[in-house]
Amino acid sequence: MQRRPVIQGLSTLPTLPKAITLEEWEAKAPLSETETRSVGVMKRACETRPLPSKFADTVELISRPATPVRRAASPAPRDGTPTTKHPHRLHPSQPITTPQQFHDWFALIDKSISHSQEAHFRQHLDSVSGHLSTCDTLLERAMEVDTDVERMMVDWAGVEEGGQSLQGACERMLEERDRLIKVTDAIEERLEYFQELEHATQMLNHPGDGLVVEEAFLMMVERVDVCIEYLEAHRQFRESQLYLMRYRHCLTRAMTLIKMHFVNAIKSVTSEVQRRMGDKDMSLATQNLLLYAKFQATSTALRPIIGELEVRAAKHPEELSALLGECHAAFFYARRQLITGRLTEEIRRMIVESETGAKSRSGPASIDLVGLTRSGCSYLKHMCMDEFSLFQAFFDSGEDQLYRYLEGLCDNLYDDLRPRILHETKLAVLCQVCTVIQALMVLDVHTEFDESLDDNDDERDEEDEGESDDDEEDEEDEDDEEPGIQYAHGTPTLRELNAASESSQKFPLQQRLRGRRQHHQLRRLHVGNLLEMILQDAQTRLVFRAQAVVQSEIRYYVTKDGDLDYPQKLLSAREQPYDAADDPGSFAQPLLRLPSLARVSTWYPTVKKTHWVLSQLHEYVKPAIFEDIAYEAISLCKDSLISASDTLSSKPSNDNATNLDGKLFLIRHLLILKELTTTLGLEVQRDRGVDFSGVTDTLGSLIFNPLGGGLSGLRLPKVVENIADARLELDIALKTVCEDSISQCVAASTSPLSAIANGASSKSPSKPPFQVVQEFKSTAEREIQIWISKLKLYLNDDDKTVGIMLPPMEAKVVEAYERFLNAVTGQEAVELMTVTDVSAFVAKLSGT
Repeated sequence: MQRRPVIQGLSTLPTLPKAITLEEWEAKAPLSETETRSVGVMKRACETRPLPSKFADTVELISRPATPVRRAASPAPRDGTPTTKHPHRLHPSQPITTPQQFHDWFALIDKSISHSQEAHFRQHLDSVSGHLSTCDTLLERAMEVDTDVERMMVDWAGVEEGGQSLQGACERMLEERDRLIKVTDAIEERLEYFQELEHATQMLNHPGDGLVVEEAFLMMVERVDVCIEYLEAHRQFRESQLYLMRYRHCLTRAMTLIKMHFVNAIKSVTSEVQRRMGDKDMSLATQNLLLYAKFQATSTALRPIIGELEVRAAKHPEELSALLGECHAAFFYARRQLITGRLTEEIRRMIVESETGAKSRSGPASIDLVGLTRSGCSYLKHMCMDEFSLFQAFFDSGEDQLYRYLEGLCDNLYDDLRPRILHETKLAVLCQVCTVIQALMVLDVHTEFDESLDDNDDERDEEDEGESDDDEEDEEDEDDEEPGIQYAHGTPTLRELNAASESSQKFPLQQRLRGRRQHHQLRRLHVGNLLEMILQDAQTRLVFRAQAVVQSEIRYYVTKDGDLDYPQKLLSAREQPYDAADDPGSFAQPLLRLPSLARVSTWYPTVKKTHWVLSQLHEYVKPAIFEDIAYEAISLCKDSLISASDTLSSKPSNDNATNLDGKLFLIRHLLILKELTTTLGLEVQRDRGVDFSGVTDTLGSLIFNPLGGGLSGLRLPKVVENIADARLELDIALKTVCEDSISQCVAASTSPLSAIANGASSKSPSKPPFQVVQEFKSTAEREIQIWISKLKLYLNDDDKTVGIMLPPMEAKVVEAYERFLNAVTGQEAVELMTVTDVSAFVAKLSGT
């Protein structure tokens, strides 16, 4: 056999694809029913295919080599058909007669048998030889294919490399194209900010009568404003400074046109209102209609263009604030022309009515200051609110100018009211004036608080709705979106503005500009700022008059007859039933009513005056000023009470009653002042000052002994803090007088014991101790009951306060008796009352 040649380069062949399975083949190439039947027929035909006729005999010989082949006799041929006999080549043609013939025939048979037995080997050898030749042919073809594939791979790599380079080049060209498109768009977009100048200049060079109210003009102003913002942010562009200057000039010209249109419109409306108000028979309602409704109607057309001016003035205050100020000045001048005459006439009428009402009550030289203040301030408040509402209909800025204008209107009443307030001498009238003004200011504060709560609620509601209904609102607002307002980056670009102006949807300008002006809107009018001057004058006058009353009627008060008629005043008041309507103290401020000592008629005049002054000032002056006046008044009142107590104690009397009345009088009124200070809640006052007392000593030492001591003994001024506490001072004074009263009661009750207790029995004869104790019991019973009854009388039967003073009195009485026992010696001391018995005796007298 030939050796198979080794195929060179077979390993370099490309990997064959994976063979497909029969199931995948049937799934990808399904056969129809007819095709399936055809395949079945061919399969059955192949299975029953007979061997070729040339191998039929060979097979028979191989299967039965030792048996001679005998063919069956052929049936007799049919009539007319010739019979042809084909003898086998192994059959002898002639009968065998000789051994040699037999041997020849047998050799032929043997050779045929041998040939038959080796036939399948030869057949297999022929088959293998055929396969080898076929394999050699296939190897040759495979080598050719491998060569072709290698050549194709080389060509494919070249094609792939060329395709990749071509793809890269195409991609670079696309990127370059996109970059050039972006550059072109960017240049075009930036050039639009420069090209807009020509359009704005053309419009401003041909202004018409109604140019400023046209939609195109307002959109042009918006575009110019956007161009200015863009050029300010990109000053590095070529000629940006020149274009920026020209745009600002165009903006100034546009705002000037707006200002001129506004001023002319206001003048026209003012002239028309003045002409129609010249009719003397015009009613008040018609005047109000002309003064406010006419201007309100005009504001509808002027508000959008003034809003444009306000927005630009806020962005460019150096250039445009003057134009906005001229609009404010024109508006205020027109309103002042229309309002001043009517306001002056109304104030004059109120003054005449106040004087007429006061003359009928108090005389020809008086005026109803409270009524004038109430009517005048109420009128001014309503007028200022109307003016504020009208101003708010035109402007969203200019709050300072508005308040100056309103203060000028209020000066018409203030100039007449201020001298009357400064010459008023009655505290009650000044307090009523403060009440009227503060009532108006309190209403103002409450309104502001309510509005702030409403605004907060609205904001919270809007946030909640925005969080819950975002998707629904987006769907609903797609059709209602306003052009020129909703921008992606907050600030619109020029293209967005142009798209908005070219949109087919038309919206009123107020709707497009409402989002930009919300943070500039005037919230409300603060009436308190306008009435503050009148209130300050009234408070200043009130404080001045209160200080004068404190000095004249408290500090320098001179006791009159009947002021110190104690305890008769208290006894008379106890016998009469209490009526709050007849008590002046019941009409004081609720905060300053003293429930424990309600009968003000029994008070000392300086205490009544102190209570009255503080009750008048408490609600009408600042807390710091009130505390200063209250501390001064209480301190001076305390000094006056001490002086009155000394006067009452020094009255001549047969017994010690007046001295006790003086101390109880002082206790009663100090308790009233203490309760008053507690009700007022006065705090500790700390005043810092500089103490220069050491400077004098230092200067003297330097003058008389310039070389001695050097600077070691130098004393510089120092800061000293003075602490003033009215309650502490009252507590100290009250403690002192209570102790004096208790000591006086104890001294009177233990007078029989004092001789022996002080050691007088050793020098002079005295009564027996038992008799002394009996006198002590009778004296103590009398004096303690008198002292307690008077204490209850002066303290208005306040058992709590009386109960506070009884234990110290009892302790001192027991202490005096203990000293007496210590002085008594011998058998007599054993027979006397013990300290415990005396303590129980005194407690029984006190009722504790």
